[in-house]
Amino acid sequence: MEGGRERRVVRIDGRAAHGQAALAGVLRAVWLTPAMDRLFIEGADNRRRFLDRLVFALDPEHAGRLAAYDRALRERARLLRRGVRDDAWLAALEATMAGWAVAVAAARRDAAARLDAACADGVGPFPGARLAVAGTVEAWLDEAAAVDVEERLAARLRGARATDAEAGGAVAGPHRSDLRAWHAGRGVPAAQGSTGEQKAMLIAIVLAHARLLADTAGGVPLLLLDEVAAHLDAERREALFTTLAGLGTQAWLTGTDAALFTGPPGWAQHFRVADATLYPLDGAPDTTTTTGNDA
Repeated sequence: MEGGRERRVVRIDGRAAHGQAALAGVLRAVWLTPAMDRLFIEGADNRRRFLDRLVFALDPEHAGRLAAYDRALRERARLLRRGVRDDAWLAALEATMAGWAVAVAAARRDAAARLDAACADGVGPFPGARLAVAGTVEAWLDEAAAVDVEERLAARLRGARATDAEAGGAVAGPHRSDLRAWHAGRGVPAAQGSTGEQKAMLIAIVLAHARLLADTAGGVPLLLLDEVAAHLDAERREALFTTLAGLGTQAWLTGTDAALFTGPPGWAQHFRVADATLYPLDGAPDTTTTTGNDA
């Protein structure tokens, strides 16, 4: 605890690491939670964070780029809010923002393109998805070189200082980008699918991402899947379990109904969580079921 607040400490091989971003270099992790079932129909913030987690696993340096961009964004907003009109100071921050913005946008575009190809066909009964990143900087990168886009964004920021001072942010940049997804088979936006279809598409994206990592990065991520089996029919549950068992990754699946985790013989170890302790499936009261897959 520090100042009455919890402080998270990250250690790697017994040594203190510089924040949680340092873990991306040694541990790739992707997770799904029930709240993410609405990912395609809610605001862009959550989709952007979801995409960034996928990018981290493919490119651990992405976390540092995002942090550097956010620092410059916040510092510029602070100066504008205080009424500072030092052109040289603001111009330097805007140039810094523009450089990191292009790096962040380029990494997202590259990851989205690779994921688009990986998940276009779907996984068994899980539908295929088409993915793209939408945003001002991303659109500019489609038509101009990175250095030209940096200059263009810096100029846009310079011209928007008065507006940004009132809004408390920035008129353009990767902090406003969005992840767009479509059902590959039907060609309609993911947001127009049923709740079950959206969840199935989200699972397909995560599974395709894991396969992509196995093929290109020499390892698959740790998968943390909360209530992932809920609302899936028997065919999709079996396909999910079989795919996870074949990925060669460690996956943790949690849920409140043990019956939903019946899969191929020996596909996983089953536990219960009671009083913050992990027990074998039949060794504790029936609370939350946690399934660990070490296939």
